[in-house]
Amino acid sequence: MTTLPDRPHTALLVIDVQNGVVADAHDRDAVIANINTLLDRARARDVPVVWVQHTDDGLPTGSDDWQYVPELVRSTTEPLVHKSHGDSFEDTDLEAVLAERQVGRLVVAGAQTDGCIRATLHGAFVRGYDVDLVGDAHTTEDLTAYGAPPPDQVIAHTNLYWGWQSGPGRKASTVDTAGVSFTA
Repeated sequence: MTTLPDRPHTALLVIDVQNGVVADAHDRDAVIANINTLLDRARARDVPVVWVQHTDDGLPTGSDDWQYVPELVRSTTEPLVHKSHGDSFEDTDLEAVLAERQVGRLVVAGAQTDGCIRATLHGAFVRGYDVDLVGDAHTTEDLTAYGAPPPDQVIAHTNLYWGWQSGPGRKASTVDTAGVSFTA
């Protein structure tokens, strides 16, 4: 249903599961385990896996905090997109990477729910992609000291509202790891 012509394929997009991003994240180990399950399933079906890695003053390139968590291992054949904005499409080659692979549907997992996940979901959707958020494979840290709801509520709210997104010729959904289908 994507509005992108000639884009019949699906890709798994793994966003910012970096040491410094998820060190204190809600349900960190379970989320990483779910992402590993998604990786195994995507790779077994020859579904493209695209990794996104954030850089900023708090995550300088090459630092330990900037590195992906050791539990997730990227294959050298899987593209790595470097970004410095919340939306993984902004000022990156993500669109070109997806176009080259004829991807019109994204399955999204990673961190942070209320930052880069949310921005990328909306960025993809307005660009014409169908976007499935994996509800038990994204996380965020506790920002209640800054007035945010607790992380479990942020995650639950994001899962709720994303399942109700709509746009002409596109679809959005929230699905748990067990329910993810990599077929169109």
